[in-house]
Amino acid sequence: MSNGPMRRVKVWDGWIRLVHWSVVILLGVSYASIQAGWMRTHYASGYALLALVLFRLAWGLVGSDTARFGRFLRSPLAAFAHLRDLPRREPDREIGHNAAGGWMVLVLLALLLAQPLTGLFADSGYGDYGPLAKRVASGTSDWLTGLHHRNFKLILVAVGLHVAAVLAYALLKGHDLVRPMVTGSKTLPAGTPAPRLGSPALAATLLGAAALLVFGISRLG
Repeated sequence: MSNGPMRRVKVWDGWIRLVHWSVVILLGVSYASIQAGWMRTHYASGYALLALVLFRLAWGLVGSDTARFGRFLRSPLAAFAHLRDLPRREPDREIGHNAAGGWMVLVLLALLLAQPLTGLFADSGYGDYGPLAKRVASGTSDWLTGLHHRNFKLILVAVGLHVAAVLAYALLKGHDLVRPMVTGSKTLPAGTPAPRLGSPALAATLLGAAALLVFGISRLG
């Protein structure tokens, strides 16, 4: 830990935390519902996931400093250099995502976006199909259905790597990455500037627009 003065800094807004933990819940609901054959629940969770990911992408462009892709995405070389220093125990001075974590966020968002998008075109062959499945050729629907299943396995791998990284930071560097994602705040050196937080009204508008868009898509079938 740092020997200098420390202070609590708000680093994650409530919208980022809402997306983060809602995705965790929705992935569990999606898996459990498909295993139980609860297709209405499965589709509902998929629609909710799509709306949240679309919102997160928009928030990554115009939202809080720590949410913006332009603020936390660094070069791949910077990410590798950060991972090289992973065994080094040192105070946590990162305001938002570190160089390696930023790329993991991008990978996870890409996979999470692909999952509900392919689900829109999926056809189980047993009378359950996405709202856009009948708007493409059957061969295309079958291919996207297979991709939908394979992509979920990739999501599980990415989530596993994410959890392993969080544990590694806790064990090797002594950094608690979970608590800030719950409370929104981190204990950082006193001179650390607080990031600018995005407008709640803008966030609510973007989330509402994403929800309306997904609802409109869901009605096409």
